[in-house]
Amino acid sequence: MIIVDSTVFVAGFTIIHTIAYTVAGMIELQFADYIYGEEERRVDFVRDMTIPEESRRIGLVFLPAQLVRGVLMAIVLLPLLNAMGELTYVIRVTFLAGLMFVYADLASAVPFPNTIEGLVYLEKEYISRDAFLTIQFEAVMYSLLFGLTAGWILF
Repeated sequence: MIIVDSTVFVAGFTIIHTIAYTVAGMIELQFADYIYGEEERRVDFVRDMTIPEESRRIGLVFLPAQLVRGVLMAIVLLPLLNAMGELTYVIRVTFLAGLMFVYADLASAVPFPNTIEGLVYLEKEYISRDAFLTIQFEAVMYSLLFGLTAGWILF
């Protein structure tokens, strides 16, 4: 039944997104304090995760936020569900990983040090090659983890 398949897809997509996003973010944070934490952090317009109160707040809202993001991204893909199921595994992984990397990151409408919009709109102090590459590393890692897992488990 289509409703059951859709529900399973949305739930699976959301879980895979949340896990892949968390893993990629945890790995990046091991070497990206200069971007998100400390006094001289590269993106001082986001919350400083080295401050205990801010870290606690992020910890409280992180999971609900990722669950909402996952559900929304999955719902948008529902009209393509059958077509994606007909793709080979390699093409499906390439599609899903590319979709997440391009739409959720590089070409998103959010100005950030690793997006095209960021390169256009951010002040020079927020743009650097090291920050761009570090954040892109997380985005590529997330996209690959997501694409490989979702392409295998959801179809």
